[in-house]
Amino acid sequence: MVILLSDPRVLAVPVREAGVPLVRLGAEFGPARARVRADLAERLGWARAALPAGVFPRVVEGHREVARQRQIIEMYEAQVRSARPAVDEAGLHHLVSRFVAPVEVAPHVAGAAVDLTLSGPDGDLDMGTPIDATPEESDGACYFAAQNISPQARANRMLLSRVLGGAGLVNYPTEWWHWSYGDRYWALMTGAPASLHGPVAA
Repeated sequence: MVILLSDPRVLAVPVREAGVPLVRLGAEFGPARARVRADLAERLGWARAALPAGVFPRVVEGHREVARQRQIIEMYEAQVRSARPAVDEAGLHHLVSRFVAPVEVAPHVAGAAVDLTLSGPDGDLDMGTPIDATPEESDGACYFAAQNISPQARANRMLLSRVLGGAGLVNYPTEWWHWSYGDRYWALMTGAPASLHGPVAA
């Protein structure tokens, strides 16, 4: 069963802010030079070291300001309303939050999450969909465990899972590219008593 970020169990996880600073990722993680919590950056380094020679994690986004998170929610709400004009407010919240986290539990706002793919000498590896492909756009292929992707894309996702999971990160299952450490969702999925990181300003 997929647990969404809107699940009350996620919001019920206490936040015990560890005070870990935001740091900027180095160029070895791609040109975005995203900001993330220092403990997440360390774990991304472990994951990078575990990848085959010539393959590296290309991070597209890390920390996100609250205003940007709200903007993304509003844009996706408009897309969902257009696709499902009869949806009520409760249904809209459920559909939106399977893909975009509510602000109060958003891992990106805490600097505790990255959106990333795997890249090699010839560019990004086949992961089945582009990063940020919505469920509507991809016919659900954005879900990590989607079956409507190629065997090569499945193998690449499993490689991503092996190295990131081995470094202590957890995946948000509706987005193959989204991995986090230290946020409320991570705490719920790993059984940690509290999250390490709450919302933080850059």
